[in-house]
Amino acid sequence: MVSMSQPRIAPGRLKELGPVNWAVWQVLSRAAGTSDAHLFSTLGRTKGLFRGWLHYSGRLMPGGRLPRHESELVIIRVAHLRRCEYEMDHHIRLGRRAGVTPEILERLRSGPADPGWSDKHRVLLEVVDQLVATRDIDDAGWARLAAYYDERSLIEIVLLVNQYEGLASTITALRIQRDGL
Repeated sequence: MVSMSQPRIAPGRLKELGPVNWAVWQVLSRAAGTSDAHLFSTLGRTKGLFRGWLHYSGRLMPGGRLPRHESELVIIRVAHLRRCEYEMDHHIRLGRRAGVTPEILERLRSGPADPGWSDKHRVLLEVVDQLVATRDIDDAGWARLAAYYDERSLIEIVLLVNQYEGLASTITALRIQRDGL
């Protein structure tokens, strides 16, 4: 695992974020239950790009078509596979609100082979694992997933996995420190 002791870019404040992103960072930090959500105070330095990213991210989660519980299963599994503790911290808490119990969290860490999964969630997690590992989904996995989800949801699943994998890469590369949740 990469050492996250020193951020490569320090979290911004009013001067670096500008008044709009500073206000957004304040609101999002409070919603996250922290005084400084480092992800937002770092990415907020990109000005309008930050707001565009927030809009896109929010359309996937919490504003996506997938049930919130399933979105959190996907996100937490990606965070686990990528060993992104920052994502884990936040989405364990958000997942709890969406019905991700400690027992489900342990199954997420075990993976899709855990016998406690429904067939639908097992297939979903198998596809998440495959997409993270290979950057693709084989035809058999796609067909199994398509038995449970319509076309729009299938697209959303791929976008959601890639959004949170990309976010894990960003957090890791910038060495964004975990919040004091």
